[in-house]
This record gives sequence, C-alpha cells and structure tokens, in this order.
Amino acid sequence: MGLVSGLVIGMMIGIALMAGWRRMMAYRSAKRIAKAADIRVLASVGREELKKICEDNFPEWVSFPVYEQVKWLNKQLSKLWPYVADAGEMVIRESVEPLLEQYRPIGITSLKFSTLSLGAVAPKIEGIRVQSLKQGQVIVDIDFRWGGDPNIVLGVEAAMVASIPIQLKDLQVFTVVRVIFQLADEIPCTSAVVVALLSEPKPRIDYTLKAIGGSLTALPGIADMINDTVNSIVTDTLQWPHRIVVPIGGIPVDISDLELKPQGKLTVTVVKANDLKNKEMIGKSDPYVVLSIRPLFKVKTKVIEDNLNPVWNETFDLIAEDKETQSLILEVYDEDIGQDKKLGIAKLPLIDLKEEKEKEIELRLVSSLNTTTVKDKKDRGTITLKVFYHEFNKEEQLAALEAEKKIAEQRQKLKESGVIGSTMDALDGAASLVGSGVGMVSSGIGAGVGIVGTGVGAGVGVIGTGVGAGVGIVGSGLGAVRSGLTNAGRFMGRTITGSSASRRTPALLVNSAEEDGGAKPLQ
Repeated sequence: MGLVSGLVIGMMIGIALMAGWRRMMAYRSAKRIAKAADIRVLASVGREELKKICEDNFPEWVSFPVYEQVKWLNKQLSKLWPYVADAGEMVIRESVEPLLEQYRPIGITSLKFSTLSLGAVAPKIEGIRVQSLKQGQVIVDIDFRWGGDPNIVLGVEAAMVASIPIQLKDLQVFTVVRVIFQLADEIPCTSAVVVALLSEPKPRIDYTLKAIGGSLTALPGIADMINDTVNSIVTDTLQWPHRIVVPIGGIPVDISDLELKPQGKLTVTVVKANDLKNKEMIGKSDPYVVLSIRPLFKVKTKVIEDNLNPVWNETFDLIAEDKETQSLILEVYDEDIGQDKKLGIAKLPLIDLKEEKEKEIELRLVSSLNTTTVKDKKDRGTITLKVFYHEFNKEEQLAALEAEKKIAEQRQKLKESGVIGSTMDALDGAASLVGSGVGMVSSGIGAGVGIVGTGVGAGVGVIGTGVGAGVGIVGSGLGAVRSGLTNAGRFMGRTITGSSASRRTPALLVNSAEEDGGAKPLQ
C-alpha cells in the first residue's frame, strides 16, 4: 500500500513539474516574441522620436550608426587588391601627372612620378551609407581608410638645382567618397556615375617627405610647395562640389546637370590691412593680397611698398560654384627677390554671406588654415574687405561657364609661352586673365564685348577686342597694358606684378587700343 501511494505521489509531482516547465517556457517564448516586436518597432523609430517616447529616461549609450559595416567587401577587396593596384598605378600616372604639371608651384620646373607602386596592403572600407536624396539617383557614401605601404617617389626639378627624388612615406588616407549613380530605364540601368570626396569630414592625406640621396634643404620650402600642390589638387578636382562625371553603359544621355556649374559671382573689394608682420631685415614688408575661391583662378592686388598698414581699395569678381561649401581664401604676401614670403592667410565661408547685400568684414590673419599644424600663433594683423554676392540666373550661368573655360585656356597659353610658371599664378591689373572674374556676366554679351583673351586684332590678341598699332601680346607678357609687369619687368615668385592704377579690374570689357598700345577698362 505504501509503495503504491509513493508511486502515485511521485507521478503526480513529475507531471506537475513538467506542466510547470512547459508553462514557463511558453511564457518566456511569448515574452521574447513581444520583445522582438517592440525592438522591430523601435528600429524604425528615429533618434528624435525615441527621445520623445523615453523623455528623461533616454539612455546616452544608445547610438544610431550612420554607416553599415561591410566586412565581406573588405575580404573581397584584399583578394582583388594586387590586380586593382596594378591597374590603379597606370590610371594614376595618366590622370595625376598632368595635374601635377598643371598645379606645379613656382620655383619647380618639373614634378613627375619617378616611381609609383601602391603596395600590397589593401584599403579598408569602414562602412557604407546608401541614400536616395533625389529622384532618379542613388547616393552611396563610402567611409574609406588606407594606411598602406606604397612606394611613391616624385622627381622634382628646379632651376639651377639637379633633380632630387623625393619619397612620400607613411602615407595615410582618411576620407568619405561619395558615388552617385544616375539611373536609367535601359540596361545596365545606370547612365552615369559621379565620384567626389565629401568636404565634411575634410579629406585627410598624411605623409612624410624624404629626399633620396640628398637633403630637402637643397630646395628651401620644397616640402611646403609639395604639400600645397597636393592640397590644391584634392580641393580643386576631387573635393565636393568638384566631381568626376563618368558616362557608362553606352547610353546617350545629357550629363550637363551632373557637372559643376557657376552658381554666383562674388564681388570682393580688398580695402586695407592693419598691423601686418614685418618680414624684412631692412625697412618694411611690401604686401599684396592673392584672392581665390578655386586655386586655378587667382587674382591679386597691386604691391604697396614699405608699408605694414597698406590700403588697396581694389575690386575683383570671382565665380562661386557652390555657395554652401566653398570659401574665399585671402593670402597676404611680402614681395621679395626670389620667393615671396607669406605674411598670413584668412578664410571667409561663402555660406555666411547674404545674397544681394554688401557687407564689410574684418578677418584676422593666421599662419595656416590647418589648425592642427599651426605652430606660430603670433598676431599677424587683420584684413578688411567689402563683399557682395550675386546669384546667377540661367543666362548668366551659361555665360560665366564659357568665360571660365576661356580663362583657363588663356592661362594655359600664358604658361606655355613662359609668361607664368604655373596655371595657378595670380595675375593682376588690366593684363590679368582673371581680373574681375566674369565682368561681362551681369551685363550680358554685347557687340564689341570681348571674352578674356579672345580678342583678335592686327597681329595681336589683346584682352577683349582692343586693337592698335604696337599693341603688345598679352600671351607673351610684352607690351600689353604697359606689359602687365612692373617697370623693371620683374617676374616674382608666385605672381606677376602689374603697374595699372585703376582698380576695378574689369578684365573682360575694354575700349579699343590707346596711343601707347595699351588697353583700358570701359568706363
């Protein structure tokens, strides 16, 4: 009897335990399903909506990753890298070497790759973000990092100095690459691809320079020249709003909407500077200002000799392609024999300007715009400007685009004829190929109005349509507008110093030739 009752009680307890365990598992399963549903709902909620739901209980450790990890892509890239590197070396030589020549600074007569190898270490893609901000386009942002082992040697030649091979060591690249796919309704469903580097975060290219079999001191300032050249190439060709547009698929398509176009005109009056730094051992600095939005389109003021508080009151017009991301750069130099010395630099973001409203601004000069490398933090004075921004309409935009192309062509001709050492040189006076930028944009193209350097006269090409006996050729730097050089004919450092006195600098609109063979701006 006792045995039977024990078996019965044991069976009942076992059944109860099994029922309890099953009930608990069902409860836990239901709870997990409910939690998964809640998480799925929260995953579709943005940061701001989640803050409203949680109010003061929102945890700070909650993050919303912008970029998705792509470990699988990095694995494939590491396998493909030997083939990509071989193809990339050829593409870089063909595309970058012309840019090195185009952006080559004064003082360097040749700048080319003597050795180029991308090494065995593949780049790493930290993440990818896919967006669709505009109908008919897919935007892919790639967080790109590369700390490779490339072997890059530049052959650098300068006047009166033997060629020095300079190696770029410890190269590291940190940037976000934006790729825009323009969609089409035909296979391969993409008509064009746009590639650019985002300006924020600013692309970082870190490296150290080492002279092979020599010393960098043989070419004073060579490190700064190469750094400026690399920065100018990246800023002016790859960094947004600048971009590379590649039609693909063989589909005939209009890609003009994808290309960079002039957006507006910035009229800048360089009024004065105060308390400039003196770079001279005897006397005072001879300052002038170089202005640019793009490095290829620089203009400059006249030189004020022996003065640390110069007054210029000169006006220039510059083209802006993207008001939201571009800035006006002002560099103040001391004219000197050989290489001009930089007194300071200032930056004015165009996004801070209101349209059709003149504004007077005082900017403080610094030694460098790269705040991470600034060592000299001494006061370098201030520069005072008046700025006026005008947004182009469709007709003005097209006219400005054509004028910009003409300016670039004429700068190249001046470089080939030896008047300037680089297409990045700043020109001044009425002989300037940039002058007021696009003086004819706001007034339209009329009869007798010449685009920069397109005027053709009796055996000469003068700015605009000016024609006269003995008129000098601007392209050769002789005679035009009193030669566009100083009376001593000096060819100094980064710029060509002019002798013109009128300072509106409307280089695009001129009267016919004067008695002395010069050309003057229309009144």
